[in-house]
Amino acid sequence: MRYGLVLVAAWIANVPAIPAQAQESGGKADFAKAQQIVNTVCAACHGADGNSPTPVNPSLAGQLSEYITLQLMHFKSGIRNNAVMAGMVANLTPEDMKSLGVFFARQKPKGLAAKDPTLVSAGQKLYRGGSAASALPACAACHSPNGAGLPARYPRLSGQHPDYTFAQLQAFKTGTRGMDKEGKDLNGRVMAQIAARMSERDMRAVAEYTSGLH
Repeated sequence: MRYGLVLVAAWIANVPAIPAQAQESGGKADFAKAQQIVNTVCAACHGADGNSPTPVNPSLAGQLSEYITLQLMHFKSGIRNNAVMAGMVANLTPEDMKSLGVFFARQKPKGLAAKDPTLVSAGQKLYRGGSAASALPACAACHSPNGAGLPARYPRLSGQHPDYTFAQLQAFKTGTRGMDKEGKDLNGRVMAQIAARMSERDMRAVAEYTSGLH
């Protein structure tokens, strides 16, 4: 475990916090407007309370508000390329995105239970201690031991659908996420380098383990 924590310190030192414009302190959240947007735009995929009903779509309940806002900004600017989400955010203002971040952050995540004991065991080792053999840092150093994430830096992973987490790790590894041409997704570039050190089994194991974290 010590190896993973020490190695990841080098990553953290070079990654700035989420930009101020994506942080909750940037203004008062309009919950009535956020609720309206959720009901008409977000609920079908992410659930009215932010708990996604389908494994391929992420649950947003309890996610860090700054992270949600930043991802919405990235979808709108094209830094994060997703045709479906680009259409969903097209009419959102910066204030809407901040309000949505705060709204979902304040929803209660239902949580999940990991199902595969073998994958959970392997995932726990990687999440808590990394891997010296592949120079893989411990996930816990950035996403916290209980998967809650670090405010203004790294997102919550606990209780997330394993299918979605696995898909995102694959996207980071293949360069379809986190490798925007302008290099503005700084955290994404870090994740791309980390995912490059992971095998498919590593990804599935971490995804399964974090789904059951509380």
